[in-house]
Amino acid sequence: MMINYQNKRPRSFPQGSQPNGHTGASLTEVLVTIAIVVLLVALFLPATRTPREASRRSQCKNNLKQIGLALHNYEEDQGALPPAHTVDANGRPLHSWRTLILPYLDQKPLYERIDLSKPWNDPVNAEAFAAHLPAYVCPSTDIPDGHTTYLALVGPECAFQPVEPREFREFQDGTSNTVLVIDAAASEAVHWMKPTDSGSQFFLKFNDKNEQSHTGGFHALMGDGTVRFLSSTLSAETRQALLTIAGDETLGEF
Repeated sequence: MMINYQNKRPRSFPQGSQPNGHTGASLTEVLVTIAIVVLLVALFLPATRTPREASRRSQCKNNLKQIGLALHNYEEDQGALPPAHTVDANGRPLHSWRTLILPYLDQKPLYERIDLSKPWNDPVNAEAFAAHLPAYVCPSTDIPDGHTTYLALVGPECAFQPVEPREFREFQDGTSNTVLVIDAAASEAVHWMKPTDSGSQFFLKFNDKNEQSHTGGFHALMGDGTVRFLSSTLSAETRQALLTIAGDETLGEF
């Protein structure tokens, strides 16, 4: 029997396949797949980081609210805010305002074990020095244990004076228009007992090019106990107005 090869139709294969039975993806399909994967990863990563930072930012705000409440309770009991720090007979700084408000932060037992007549870093105060106080720690900062970035604004026109107590009735600009304490950057951190605050300098020089604990700005505890998030692009004039207790400045939105 003879086979007529001329009339036999050639065998056909599905588009994109080969006679050996293997199916191969085109270069375009591979590149599209890679692009989709990269896009999904880019979208997923911020989604995992943002809630964590939002929680830390909320905790930082809550810490400052606790500090604000403690300062108001101190002022109610003592008739004035605490001084920025206490001093000995020779004018040597002894203890920070952060130490003085401990009883109003549910830390009265710790406060009672501190010898206020000796400096903050004297060996007699070693127990308090080693204490970890979550209320003084912004969770978004990477700082040594026992340190804090919650710094008071200190100066002759500020909410805190170096040695003398300040009364709220002196806030002629209004307590809602005056900053008490800020959450500074990690580079400004000090031990919470140390009678040092660089809050005023940081407050005036901070901008969007500086190191930041929170993206876009920083928290500020106001004289009325509220906590505001101030933008790093806040104008110098507004910063100066918020710094003083009786500057008689006109404040717009901030």
